[in-house]
Amino acid sequence: MTALARPTNGRMIGGVCAALAKRFGTSATTMRVIFVLSCLLPGPQFLLYIALWVLLPTEGKARQAAW
Repeated sequence: MTALARPTNGRMIGGVCAALAKRFGTSATTMRVIFVLSCLLPGPQFLLYIALWVLLPTEGKARQAAW
């Protein structure tokens, strides 16, 4: 598995779904559909997306921070 970082290419809003898709080896479209469908269920999915958007580094910054 790769490091969890928001990619600079292929993201739509914040890149969270694209980062999760890259991490788990699935397509970004599949991850986006799963996220939209999960928003139909009760829970803090939207807040989790915002938190990951803020906490995950972008791909370029993650490479610079790595040792």
